[in-house]
Amino acid sequence: MKVALAAGEASGDNLGAGLIHALRVRTPEVRCFGVAGPRMVAAGCEAWASSDELAVMGLAEILRHLPRLLRVRSHLVARLAAERPDVFVGIDSPEFNLRVATLLKARGTPTVQYVSPQVWAWRQGRAKTIGRAVDLVLCVLPFESRFYDEHHVRAVFVGHPLADRIPLESPAAPARAALGLDANAPTIAVLPGSRRAEVAKLGSPFAATVAWLKRARPALQFVAPMATASAQATFAAALATYAAGVDVRLVEGRSLEALAAADAVLVASGTATLETALVKRPMVVAYRVAPLTSWLLRDLKLMKAEFFAQPNLLAGRQVVPEFFQEAVRADVLGPAMLAQLDRPDRAELMATFAQIHATLRRDASARAAEAILALRDERRGTAT
Repeated sequence: MKVALAAGEASGDNLGAGLIHALRVRTPEVRCFGVAGPRMVAAGCEAWASSDELAVMGLAEILRHLPRLLRVRSHLVARLAAERPDVFVGIDSPEFNLRVATLLKARGTPTVQYVSPQVWAWRQGRAKTIGRAVDLVLCVLPFESRFYDEHHVRAVFVGHPLADRIPLESPAAPARAALGLDANAPTIAVLPGSRRAEVAKLGSPFAATVAWLKRARPALQFVAPMATASAQATFAAALATYAAGVDVRLVEGRSLEALAAADAVLVASGTATLETALVKRPMVVAYRVAPLTSWLLRDLKLMKAEFFAQPNLLAGRQVVPEFFQEAVRADVLGPAMLAQLDRPDRAELMATFAQIHATLRRDASARAAEAILALRDERRGTAT
């Protein structure tokens, strides 16, 4: 069996690696190839291009990278057409993967999108376009499959691999010891994003918030897990400018340990907010995009969802504060963080996060692999 995959950035690489392992358990002779990150390569995927090449977010931001992305896509489609895989699986990065899927589906290749675009949040008319591009959508959030059912697009909720990987309880003491943090000091984890461009937008207000919090509560200690060396350099520069003299423990990776060590978390919108909820820590969520993207989402009312933070979306109500664009500044984020440290309904919030964890904990990689193999067998049966 030949499986083509195209995964964007670190989160897609993690999903792809889990999927490859699950496929090998069921079909040991499977050959995987395509756009892959280091974890997928370690799982046995042939990397024709790096997943980092697809790490672009936002509407306006994509335009600047469009020529490069088009070259990557053209090269990938040509190689896949020659290789003739049994199935193509696009993992996240829908702007890139759905077009690849459309071209391959026209050639008769079964196509899958693993992780739905946020079509339920904005531009809901895209659901029909997605249905034409892929034979199956593998959803990691439960409300997504219900949305696709309403639009007559084949989709299945498989659960979220993070919920399988993160333990149900994440005590603070062992994490603080492992990170060399004071066991008794109140602790803030700061996660300004995994991409350098994301950290460039959030690094300055997050650093200024660190300084604001340190002035308000001198006993606080800070830890900031960094996804890449470039992200770390960008955030270190922001700290030097806006939080000079404040000791912030910068660590490479180790985000789950940093979250477990924390009493509250300042976090960029995205997968990290789900990680924070699964580790069960209060948080403040921030989101900044290019001005044109903000105008398209807000002023043209393309944004249909009431919330953008995943914990709020999953709870169906606002359980953690979220701030967008010009509201992302220290005098707003600082007081919000103190409120999270002191929130009187902490036990109720933990119960909400525990329920989210239980809902998402479904052995997602195994379910995704089984759905892909079922699609492959279905197509083979139709062909014969």
